Amino acid sequence: MHFGDKIAQAIKDKGPLCVGLDPHEGRIPALFGRGLAGMEAFFNAVLARLNGQCGIVKPQIAFFERHGPDGLAVLARLCVRARDLGLVVLLDAKRGDIGSTASAYAAAYLGPEPWLSCDAITVNPYMGMDTLEPFLSAADDHGKGVIVLVRTSNPGAADFEQWRQNDMPLYAHIAETLAPFARERRGPQTGWSSLMIVAGATAPLEARRLRVALPHCPFLVPGYGAQGASATDAMAAALDGQGVVVNSSRAVLYPEGAHEAESITAWDGIFDTALKRAREDLMTATR
Repeated sequence: MHFGDKIAQAIKDKGPLCVGLDPHEGRIPALFGRGLAGMEAFFNAVLARLNGQCGIVKPQIAFFERHGPDGLAVLARLCVRARDLGLVVLLDAKRGDIGSTASAYAAAYLGPEPWLSCDAITVNPYMGMDTLEPFLSAADDHGKGVIVLVRTSNPGAADFEQWRQNDMPLYAHIAETLAPFARERRGPQTGWSSLMIVAGATAPLEARRLRVALPHCPFLVPGYGAQGASATDAMAAALDGQGVVVNSSRAVLYPEGAHEAESITAWDGIFDTALKRAREDLMTATR
């Protein structure tokens, strides 16, 4: 299935919520165990609880990579399990390099025999379009997606992304450059592109501007919840409820009381409540 169509179907079936799989140190409840085994048990439980409530997950590779090869092996198994459960897996790795290095990265994640099973990967455009082309080519060949950083949610984004030339901020220039590439990659069923962009919920006005420039791009939207953006901010660029995937990590994974839960049953209830709250918050904002 074309990646843009797959994202649209996931949003239609289960809403725009994307749960980030970020194993913050010290936040995983002790009842799941310690070390990497506890981390894997925790995220297997998370994936099982998402059934019917969320169709998209976003693992952040750095939290697994810090544990070396064994941590990456846990991530690889979790990605396989997530896809087996029918979830769309967006790998947050922010790769970006030139020439053969970019081609190697693209093959590693989007090629015919990737070491890690995902549907799309985040990439950094700031070295130029030649750094993106190997990813786009691999995604085209194997039904995957590419997610380009454009207007991120962090406060320091203003340092470079809002730098202006001829009264155009850099993020807008990147969007205009990406527009034809996005248009060429529209899905046959829904018209949504396999080229996705990152547009932070902390900048809703910029997100609306980006929607005009990129009408066919799905947006991956960080910054909702823990970074202070509201559901309305996060859904600013949605079109009839479509075209926006909103990431939430800490608010869903580590709600109040979860760390102290004394049983799996108790944790299930706390997690389900946090998941339902985030899902309904975003669904209300689409109406």
